[in-house]
Order: sequence, then structure tokens, then C-alpha cells
Amino acid sequence: MKSKTTMLMSVGLVACSLAAFAQDNAPVTNAAPNAATATPATTTESTPAAEAMAATTNAAPSAPGVIPLIVMDDVPLTDAIKNLARQANLNYMLDPRVVYGSGADGQPGRAQPSVSIRWENVTAEQALNALLANNGLQLVDDPKTKITRVTIKDPAAPEPLVTRIIQLKYTSPSNIVASVQTALIDKRSKVVSDMRTSQLVVVATEKELNAVDDLVQRLDSPTKQVLIEARLLETSMNPRTSKGVDWSGTLQAQHVLFGNNALPGVAPTPATTSLDANGNPVTVPGNPGTIGGILNNPKLLMSPSAGSFFSPATAFLNADGVSAVLSFINASSEAKVLSEPRTVTMDNETAHIEVGQNYPIVNVSPGSANNAGGSQITYSNLTVKLDVTPRISANNYINLKVSPHIMRLDHVQTFTAGGLAFDVPIFDTRIMDTTVMIPSGNTLVMGGLVQDNQYYQSTKVPLLGDLPGIGAAFRSRSKSRDKSNLVIFITPTIVGDNDYQQTETDYLKTPVPHPTADKWSQWDSAKPLDWSKPIFDQNNPAKHRDPVNPTY
Repeated sequence: MKSKTTMLMSVGLVACSLAAFAQDNAPVTNAAPNAATATPATTTESTPAAEAMAATTNAAPSAPGVIPLIVMDDVPLTDAIKNLARQANLNYMLDPRVVYGSGADGQPGRAQPSVSIRWENVTAEQALNALLANNGLQLVDDPKTKITRVTIKDPAAPEPLVTRIIQLKYTSPSNIVASVQTALIDKRSKVVSDMRTSQLVVVATEKELNAVDDLVQRLDSPTKQVLIEARLLETSMNPRTSKGVDWSGTLQAQHVLFGNNALPGVAPTPATTSLDANGNPVTVPGNPGTIGGILNNPKLLMSPSAGSFFSPATAFLNADGVSAVLSFINASSEAKVLSEPRTVTMDNETAHIEVGQNYPIVNVSPGSANNAGGSQITYSNLTVKLDVTPRISANNYINLKVSPHIMRLDHVQTFTAGGLAFDVPIFDTRIMDTTVMIPSGNTLVMGGLVQDNQYYQSTKVPLLGDLPGIGAAFRSRSKSRDKSNLVIFITPTIVGDNDYQQTETDYLKTPVPHPTADKWSQWDSAKPLDWSKPIFDQNNPAKHRDPVNPTY
């Protein structure tokens, strides 16, 4: 049994070897109709001239349609064209002007050249075009018959134009069309961009298309992105102190009046008579009036005695009185505003960050004889605005252009226009523009945007305020300080491909949830019960609900 098994194995090995030998040495008579699915070898004809063509079948796998190795040794040109055209799945016909052998009217034609080539990793179409170009021939396509004509190439004729559509992956067509135009040398060549599909339509020669392909491959690359992390820290400090006695209310503007009209009084009013609803006269008593100022509680009222020349009804002396402000206090207020915005922007694109509030401004237009006037409200941005433009340089350095813009409300000032007083806000603005280069992941600190206002005020009563000791009761001093400081921290970081992580979600596969409505009974309904219908099931009110005219 063992000897029979050994004999069968030997016979099988010999048969496989003979089949492989026959397959490697037998000429191929029927080429594959499609070059992309054909065996990667050059087909041969059963003619003596075609038997010189050979090709390898054990080459490494290659791209679809690419033949690993093409070898021709002293093969007639027409046979080489015939085999390559079949591999390229090309319908062709030979131009009558291409005459080999016996010519027209019995005249001898040109001797057919022989072809000896060796090519690797080319398609059948590329090999055929190279073969024709080397022998002064060319392919001319007929779009109607779909048959290609092999004809003589005119050396003085310009190269034919070829139309190719290039699909862009990352960049915009408007950004790359100017660069592609520089690769087109022929005046007939042109490039048109299609913004909708992000494609380029290039009409150029084969040589120019090769240069365009290489240029687009280099330029159409993913743009790097930069993570901008900003920290805006704004602090303000407002200490105030006031000490002493301020006599400004008494000695700065003391109003003293003397005479009959020193004090405003109430003028007497006569009695009036009117009729009531029944037609009866009704008398409303008048007001006898008062001597000016007595009812107004003057701060200081002096009048002569009754026996003097001046009587109280004749002359009065009125003054504001004595007023002083005693201050002995310190006050302080501090504030800190911190904002930490983060954003990602593309290389050489500006990232805009703005934090703050909008301040309303009322614009009043005075009226005239032909214009009723009116008002309009506009808004001003009291914000911290930061514009950052990164540009990635070599060695992971980032060229950073930073433009902070800070606007704050300083105070409100009153202006008079057309006899009307208007309150106009005054804004404080701080702007800085700078360009720096820092390594990726490092922090840039921008400071110096400091505003420090100090105010001093003092009052003193002449002579009395200079007395030692007691003079302190006639002096006052106050001071205040408004200081604000803004510090900006910016950290740019180049974003790599590994920094993005895909988040798994089933949001699109999840149906929209339908909330369960609370059950409403007749007890909760405002409509009267329809006794012509069955009584509602309290456990399932929707069972007997009327879809047209529900009662709950």
C-alpha cells in the first residue's frame, strides 16, 4: 500500500512539471480582451516574426492594467502594434499612407522596421504610444466611430491638446488655479476651476499635464492646524480715602438774600363759585396767602423787631446756613476678570476671539418745524478683542501675529447742542500689534496694558486751617486711585493627526423619543361631558378619545 502511494505522488509531480513547462514555453494565441484583466505578459502571434516576442509571467504583482515586463526582439512594427493594441483593448486601423512592402501602382514601399524593446511596469497604452512616437506615428481618435487611426505624425504640427479633470482633495480651486497656470507653457493651454465640485479642468498637452499632475500633488496637501489657547486676565484696584472736615457747603457758595422778596411766598387766591350736579351754587374759599419763606423753613431767617423802622412784612434776611462734612473713612474695591477661550484655526488663517459686552448709546435728533425728531440706539463693543494669525515655520516653530484690542468706558461727559444737554460717553482704548516666533506648545505672555489714574483733592478754610492743632477741623484731604492691568497668555500648539479622536455615537440611529403625556380625565377638562358617548375609561383615557373633537 505504501509503495502504491509513493508511485502516485511521483506521477503527480511529473505531470505538474510537464504542464508548467508547456505553459511557460507555449505561445499565447488569444490575448485577453481587456488589458486590465489580461495576464501580465505580452501576447504573441503564431507567425515566425511574432515568435521572437517573450514576456515573464512570474513577475511581482503590480497595479491593474500595468504589465510588469514587455520584451520584444526583432519584431516587425505592424505585429508589435497589433499585439499592443489588443492588450490596450483598442480598435484601430492603419492609415493607407503608412506603406510597408509593396507600394501603390506596384511601386516599392518603405521597408518595415523591426522593433527591439524591453519595458517594465508600463501599461499597454503607454507602450503603444511610445512605440508610435519613436517611429514617427501617432494615434488619432474618431469620436463618432470609436475607431483609432494610426497615421503619420507631422513634425511641424503642434502637440495635440488633452482635457483632464483633476479632483482636489484639500485645497480650494481658487487658491491653486494661479499656480497651475504657471505650469502651462503652450498658449493654447488653459485651466478652469469648478467651485461646486472642487475640481480643475485642464486643457493642455501631455507634457504639460504631467507637470500639472506633479504640481497639484505637491500643493493639494492637507493644511496643518493650530490650537490657540488664550487666557485673558484683567485686574482692577480702586482704593479711596477721605479724612478731615469739608466746609465747602458753607463757605464755597453761601446764598444770602435781603429784602421783601428774599423768601418766596404763596400768592393769595380769591374764592370761586361753581354749580354742582343739581344746579346749586357751590363756593370754594380762596387762599389768603402767606408771607414768603415762613412755610418753606429757611435755614437762617432774621427780621427786625416790631417797633423798628422795618417791619416783618417789609424786609427779611435769608441765608443757606452752616453746613460741614466730616469724613474719616477708607474704601477699596478690587475686581478680577478671567476668560480662557480656546479655538482651532488653519495655518495662516486668523482666529478671532472677543469677550465683553455691548454698551448702548442713544443718539437724539432734535425736532424742527418740518421734522418731529427722534432717537436711535446704537451699541459699542466694550470688549477685549484678540486676533491671532499663526503661520507654521520649520522645526515646529510658529510665527504668531497677535493684535489685542481693548475698549472700556472711561466716563460720561455732558455736552450742549442746540440748547439741549447730552451725556456723551468717553471710551478708553488700548491697542497693540506684534509679531513673534515661538516653539509649538510654549506660552507667550503679553503685559504692559496698564492704566493707572490717581486723583487728589484737598480743602482748607483760610487762616483757620493754618492754626496748629485746631486747624485740622478746617481742613480735609481725599485721594483715590483707579488702576487696571490686562495680561494676555497665548499658547499655540500644532495639531497632529493623532490628536483627533473619533467619538462613537448612535445619535443618527436613535429614533426621536416621544414624551408620554399626562393622562387627562373629565375632572381636569373644561369642556362639558358628552353623555351620548361611552364613559371614559379612567385607566386608559385615550381608548375612547374622539380624535375630531376631544373633550380632554
